[in-house]
Amino acid sequence: MGHHRSRPGRRTMNTAAHIVVAITPSARVIINYGTGETEMRRLDGRPVAGTVVPIPPTAPTWGTTEARATLAPTGYAPQPWRLAAIPAVLLTAAIRTCGPRRRRFRRLVQLACSGRLLAPATSTQAEYAVRAVRWASYAMPTGWACLEESTAAAVLLALAGRRAEWRHGLATDPVRLHAWLVDAQGKPVEEPQDTLLYTPTYTPDGPGPARRSRRENAT
Repeated sequence: MGHHRSRPGRRTMNTAAHIVVAITPSARVIINYGTGETEMRRLDGRPVAGTVVPIPPTAPTWGTTEARATLAPTGYAPQPWRLAAIPAVLLTAAIRTCGPRRRRFRRLVQLACSGRLLAPATSTQAEYAVRAVRWASYAMPTGWACLEESTAAAVLLALAGRRAEWRHGLATDPVRLHAWLVDAQGKPVEEPQDTLLYTPTYTPDGPGPARRSRRENAT
């Protein structure tokens, strides 16, 4: 990304504020949350400005715990939640589609974090939101995956006046990215057990892990 000259009365974007440098045992993974670009670099390479997130080593999985590429089956969600999930899904789809393609990832991340100042959702509310969004997402095209699904669930909770503990993170062996919701205790909501292998690299609090003190102050 090129350099921008500052203009009087205009704030310039701090590129480093959008970058996470994930340090794995074998490489650095540079995630630019402003552009959606991901790059792998050597550990001994040139330093990169950004938020550093250490990624703990995990036992080899030989590809047996890769993130799902399709939507998971839905569980029970009350009808009001299912009905409210429809506009949440449509809004997420509209934000995803409208605007420059190069900023699609950034738009979805901003949308997923839009309810960060609201009161935290309960575990039941988070479960209902994820289940309802999965129910409403079955008619969506194949490009609708974990990022879009988790964002729509966060939107649904925001419509209910609640903050979603949205997460985007990274796992190794092989390096892969995933987006999901967790409950107030940090447990993944309606996710397979191997989601625990992912280390959060972005939350509603910004780059890096969530700030527990901020979540507690919101209650």
